[in-house]
Amino acid sequence: MRIVVALGGNALLRRGEPMTADNQRANIRIATEQIAKVYSGNQLVIAHGNGPQVGLLSLQAAAYTQVSAYPLDVLGAETEGMIGYIIEQELGNLLDFEVPFATLLTQVEVDANDPAFQAPSKPIGPVYTKAEAEKLAAEKGWAIAPDGDKFRRVVASPRPKRIFEIRPIKWLLEKGSIVICAGGGGIPTMYDASGKLQGVEAVIDKDLCSALLAEQLESDLLVIATDVSAAFIDFGKPTQKAIAQAHPDEMEKLGFAAGSMGPKVQAACEFARHTGKTAVIGSLSDIEAIVQGKAGTRISTATPGITYL
Repeated sequence: MRIVVALGGNALLRRGEPMTADNQRANIRIATEQIAKVYSGNQLVIAHGNGPQVGLLSLQAAAYTQVSAYPLDVLGAETEGMIGYIIEQELGNLLDFEVPFATLLTQVEVDANDPAFQAPSKPIGPVYTKAEAEKLAAEKGWAIAPDGDKFRRVVASPRPKRIFEIRPIKWLLEKGSIVICAGGGGIPTMYDASGKLQGVEAVIDKDLCSALLAEQLESDLLVIATDVSAAFIDFGKPTQKAIAQAHPDEMEKLGFAAGSMGPKVQAACEFARHTGKTAVIGSLSDIEAIVQGKAGTRISTATPGITYL
């Protein structure tokens, strides 16, 4: 099978952990131990999040005031290289020496007229007091929004339209390489009025980009790996139930939260509906069982209705 595995932020940094290189490597090792178990007989593509890493680079850049901070598209490119390097090394230590790897900087086109640019909603970077956030917004032209009792910068999160490197990704897969790409939803780019490609101060949703990647690669399976074993209704309540299998129409009726499970469900439903193949939402530690059809929430147009565990 051709499989796209989208690693959530917990693959790199667990909630509350200091963002050290050692902690990130330890978490990636957990992910690669599972991925290594499904390599045999399959073609693998790995996508990943990068939100905390971009936030840290932004903070480090802000501390050096002699030059302007690098824009988000450049920071995204930096983190794709850093995270890809660690994944390659940790997975390479588990597989045969002859298995080839490639990490691709991945440009993803967005539409300049996407309505997301008129309503920035994606929080990035650290939290601030209201006064600090308002001061920074005035100085830097940021949009800000509440985050609990604090405030954060928010940027646009436009939909991905096209993955520019899709052809070399296919070529590498056909030669037997494991490919790491589309990190953090890819590097957001658009064409300007003169037809020149340029970077954009935006963040593309990682799961929506992974679904587009899997669709354009004609993948057999999309695995959205996160920190829960399945998609749940009434999550965190005594009445919570894990969803075992669902048609996209049924999943979309359930109204998952936009800030957590919502984008994962949307991405899984779009991939299943556009391709007729299966997408699975499940735990990072269950990737082997997910590929075997034994774990996670499976979303497919092949079976109507919805069933619970």
